[in-house]
Amino acid sequence: MLSFTYHLLTLALLAAGDTFTNRAECSLVQYPACRGLFTGSADTYDFYGTTTDLESIAHAVFQRTHRKFGVTADCPPNLPPASTIATTLDDEVVNSAVLVPRNPSIRTVVHQMLRRPTSDYVRIFGGTGIGPEDRDASVVGVSYLTYTLVNSSTHNIDECLEFCDSIRGCVFVNLYYEHNNPSSDHVFPQRSLLKCVAYGDVHFPHAKLDFGDQSIPSGAVNNQVTATSIHQSTGWARKSYHNPSTPDGYDALPKLEGANDAPGYMTSVFLSHYDVDACATICNNWLPDDVGGSCKYFNIWRAVVGVFAVTYTCSIYYIPAEPSTAVYPGQGNLTVTESRGYKRKTHILDGGFEDYTCNDPAAAFCFTHTTDAWLASSIWEGNYDASIFHYKPYAHTGNSVAILGSAFGSDEYPGTLTVASSLSTEPGVKYIIEVFHSRFGEDREVNGFVEVYWNGHLVGIIYPGYRQWEYDHFEVIGRGNDELDFRGGQAPTYDFIDDISVVRA
Repeated sequence: MLSFTYHLLTLALLAAGDTFTNRAECSLVQYPACRGLFTGSADTYDFYGTTTDLESIAHAVFQRTHRKFGVTADCPPNLPPASTIATTLDDEVVNSAVLVPRNPSIRTVVHQMLRRPTSDYVRIFGGTGIGPEDRDASVVGVSYLTYTLVNSSTHNIDECLEFCDSIRGCVFVNLYYEHNNPSSDHVFPQRSLLKCVAYGDVHFPHAKLDFGDQSIPSGAVNNQVTATSIHQSTGWARKSYHNPSTPDGYDALPKLEGANDAPGYMTSVFLSHYDVDACATICNNWLPDDVGGSCKYFNIWRAVVGVFAVTYTCSIYYIPAEPSTAVYPGQGNLTVTESRGYKRKTHILDGGFEDYTCNDPAAAFCFTHTTDAWLASSIWEGNYDASIFHYKPYAHTGNSVAILGSAFGSDEYPGTLTVASSLSTEPGVKYIIEVFHSRFGEDREVNGFVEVYWNGHLVGIIYPGYRQWEYDHFEVIGRGNDELDFRGGQAPTYDFIDDISVVRA
């Protein structure tokens, strides 16, 4: 046990904001307040060594250029819009739990829908006439959703745009006449030649690749074979298609100049649609990385090869990427377009304790019990049983960390680390508390523990035993203005806590 005079001296130094170093007693003991070296170097991982695997992404994109999409002549109208499908770079389908369905209802009555004026759309391309010689082509492209047949007495643009308005994610329609399709003429009850095809991406005239001429059975006319033809194929896009809504629990970055080439990369998947919500769902549900933890950021972008959109890439990261890392424009005839980044919100201010630095900017070591974001406290007999240190060798990332256990080794009481102000959470919403934890202590780690409290209720325990920076998480339900505490440490066993976050599940 350290002397009473020693405690008074060290407390006076801390109160004055000085760095506690180079005292004779520290040459004999290895407690955190003395820059204890028994911990070794806690930063054994290269957190910034995993960057975006752009070569693999590009290779997989080029493998997909042969794929074509469109509406077959015998496909019935008004099917539920296609859900977003996510596949890995080797085309294995991602777990269906992360897929985002679109509006499952089948459109049947136009007048029940919200009417949007034609002025909210812009015509991307026009079509030919409807005479026998006025042949045209319909769009073949990615992000197909569904289609309907609209009244063909006129080139019924308004009804087609209303159809697009009824579908989540629709930003573009291709409206055209299809002649000699026996399904439209005799099978489908609409008895219309005018097709309205909805897409989740905007297509341009070079995507008009289906000229009809499909030899198909007529079905209703003695099983004769007939050929379809396309006329007056026009394309209309929403003026707001460049502004997708931000998913719950995320903050949007400014539109990026290219794809992120950034550290903390976890994986990439291809999406069948440019679907920001689907990418967010993948980020939320991806298994945490042992080193970096859960997904904290995603980058979604459209891959264009030549002049054709091929697929949509969703890349996820455990380190939020900076806009300055959006430097990948593509390669060869692959171009990155519509690149956007979204950072997952954390309701913890300064979860990595990096706002705490020493009064002397040149100092590499200091500690305290209070910052603007955190309060570290002891029972009345305790002495710095919870502390916040600025000392890189102790930190998981960065330069600062919280430690539970008497900083001077003067008692065996646990300390408490508390968020200084209540969290801006919402009632009834599920949240995930995430924390990185490490435990050290002179072969006595068996006595260590950390308890996690949410609004004063115990919601989890990090159990005894030696640990070298491991990821832990705990699910809780918000009540609004929630409170979070960590209690533990039992010197000479010390519990190091860093990179805390509270994110929407």
